[in-house]
Amino acid sequence: PPPFQAEDGIRDKQICLVGSEMCIRDSQYIDRDIDAEMSRTTGRPIVTGSVTPARALAFGVGLGVISAAVLAAFANALTAALALTGLLLYVGLYTLWLKRSTPHNIVIGGAAGAVPPMVGWAAVTAEVGLPAITMFAIIFFWTPPHFWALALVLNRDYSAVDVPMLPVVAGEAETRVQVVLWSVVMAGVSLLPVAAGWAGGLYFAVAIAAGLGLVGLSLWALAERGEIRRARTVFLFSLLYLMVLFAALAVDAAL
Repeated sequence: PPPFQAEDGIRDKQICLVGSEMCIRDSQYIDRDIDAEMSRTTGRPIVTGSVTPARALAFGVGLGVISAAVLAAFANALTAALALTGLLLYVGLYTLWLKRSTPHNIVIGGAAGAVPPMVGWAAVTAEVGLPAITMFAIIFFWTPPHFWALALVLNRDYSAVDVPMLPVVAGEAETRVQVVLWSVVMAGVSLLPVAAGWAGGLYFAVAIAAGLGLVGLSLWALAERGEIRRARTVFLFSLLYLMVLFAALAVDAAL
């Protein structure tokens, strides 16, 4: 069957989307101690007291359980299992362990953020095919340059709460070098759908152009010293970059 062809009706697909959305829970309960000390997170509900920690935890656990049940009932067991895997990777592996213990936290923990395309693919096709795996790889390798650019912007916040993000541990100069290196890797990984034979010329052209933009901006930011303006630009562009890649995949598949 062609990519993105659903086995079930529109109604079931809509329910699967609701279930997937319910799987998106955050780590605000776990990180409430450092959220109170970081300038960008002082307005979060637990920190301000508008939601108690106990209620936030119950809400998050409830969403996880309900989302798994919804996906299992209206999609399939594989979809539910993948969604729960992503949730556990984010909460258990990244938030509870890696985030506060190693500067490689976002590299390993990035697997959690790369699971959603596999969830969506499994919901529609009842399997994890090569396209789903390549989309997982795209998000996995996109995460380090994206997040380290953000970490440069938020370096003071992370340093103040002793979270060992790369700029805190290795310094800003080394982090900028890593952003460049991972951007180059990301540009290459973005071509996997073409190499795997399930994306065509339109996606290839967009991926090349977007990849050159990402690498070019990361090189531009490499020369910055003592400022974060260029790092912020790389971070913002990385958001647009990922959106453009996946939009190009969708349009290319529809042609």
